[in-house]
Amino acid sequence: MLKTVAATLLIATAMPLAAQQPVPAPAAAPSTPPKLIVAISVDQFSADLFSEYRQYYSGGLKRLTSEGAVFPRGYQSHAATETCPGHSTILTGSRPSRTGIIANNWFDLGAKREDKSIYCAEDETQPGSSSDKYDASPMHLKVPTLGGRMKIANPATRVVSIAGKDRAAIMMGGATADHVWWLGGPQGYVSYKGIATPPLVAKVNAAMAQRMAQPNPGFELPAQCASKDFAVRAGDKTVGTGRFARAAGDYKSFRISPEQDAMTLAFAAAAIENMDLGKQAQTDIISIGLSATDYIGHTYGTEGTESCIQVDRLDQELGAFFDRLDKDGIDYVVVLTADHGGHDLPERHRLNAMPMESRVDMALTPKALNTAIADKAGLPGKKVIWSDGPSGDLYFDKGLTAPQRARVEAEALKLLRAHRQVETVFTKAQIAATPSPSGPPESWTLIQEARASFYAERSGDLLLLLKPRVMSIPEQATMGSVATHGSPWDADRRVPILFWRKGMQHFEQPLGVETVDIMPSLAALIGLPVAKSEIDGRCLDLVAGDGDSCAGR
Repeated sequence: MLKTVAATLLIATAMPLAAQQPVPAPAAAPSTPPKLIVAISVDQFSADLFSEYRQYYSGGLKRLTSEGAVFPRGYQSHAATETCPGHSTILTGSRPSRTGIIANNWFDLGAKREDKSIYCAEDETQPGSSSDKYDASPMHLKVPTLGGRMKIANPATRVVSIAGKDRAAIMMGGATADHVWWLGGPQGYVSYKGIATPPLVAKVNAAMAQRMAQPNPGFELPAQCASKDFAVRAGDKTVGTGRFARAAGDYKSFRISPEQDAMTLAFAAAAIENMDLGKQAQTDIISIGLSATDYIGHTYGTEGTESCIQVDRLDQELGAFFDRLDKDGIDYVVVLTADHGGHDLPERHRLNAMPMESRVDMALTPKALNTAIADKAGLPGKKVIWSDGPSGDLYFDKGLTAPQRARVEAEALKLLRAHRQVETVFTKAQIAATPSPSGPPESWTLIQEARASFYAERSGDLLLLLKPRVMSIPEQATMGSVATHGSPWDADRRVPILFWRKGMQHFEQPLGVETVDIMPSLAALIGLPVAKSEIDGRCLDLVAGDGDSCAGR
């Protein structure tokens, strides 16, 4: 069985791993700005997953939860709880209604290409670009990130973003980042900036190739995972008992495993050391997108041995990463959160006291829905509705006449609102007329959540929201993903938000806050002014008791 993956990878990149040392009594928190901001997003790390294993943390997550400022009830407050929108909120201070990132993909029916689907991190201006074959770009992000604002205030600031996915790296790094890298395939990490691969990245890629060339016999099952160890059948797939055993050279299995996060953290640690981040006069920032939790959640669900092992490995790899920064003597502040939550597969929920859990009706899938609405509107065989799934934005075809469009809308609303699995359908006009939400995110209505995701130029003509406990992946003979996210319900909206800096006083705030509050809170720590009118978030006071880290904000 493999032990700490980070140890192998850090050695391979000439980064010796610091030995575990007893944690000394904390010194007083510095009053000066930190020299390095480390912003970590753990993809699909729901508040439920965070709290389920909290008592077992012994590594990096224990440090953050026992020594930092803990907000266990953070919210990706918008309705479209997908990867790209979620990452767009974390370091911009803005909801998707302002960032323009309303989904992983949306439709532009006026696009002069056959593929009308637009990928959130796609440079669609490039000839031949499509939503699945593209040059990556931050062009769709409409607001600056914290790193971008820091560079405006001080051009010497270094902004680095490293992730397992392109959309995570790009949305957190922003348009003016110095280095943006993500795992691009078996060849290793790649960048959208088109620069030659630096020696450090070549070395990291070589270390990854060396790791992949060795088989992984699997990870040991931690004691807390023993009760999870039973098989669950979903279509043609059986999940719930995996250990991440992998044959040599199997990139797909490497990517959908704790090994990927270990590699990403090893890269980030090497980049910090190689670039001397946090060791110059200005404050630098590195964002790190850890994607394995999400890949594992989609492939195996969130409640089997696979997810349990992943959280345990994440905790240990984060501990090794923080130890590396401590050894280098860097004054750094950490924020850790997630881009969205996640929901386990209904087949396992039904085994565990939730018999009402179900998969979405095939009648709500795009092809079936279009056929039904076209027939009812008297337009059989015609394309009338565009969508990419059984929930989310629906777009009326541009070729419809005004009377046809009116019939299509009326029939769509009638059909959908009568369906037993549909919670509600909002029209574009309804959402646009709703004021931007404020107040505690846990008390928002569905239309307020929808408004937080609404960007007029990209949002659909209708927004379809399924009922809670309806998995938006239908039951099929051949299953791809078995579980997903994307709903407006709390399992997908709630995420942990954790801040840590050496010497800070620990406290926990159980009331709801938003991920858009992260950017102004970090900006306050480094004395960077941000106009309240330009963002949706508010500064969170990270000083326990007397004192206020947001003073004057």
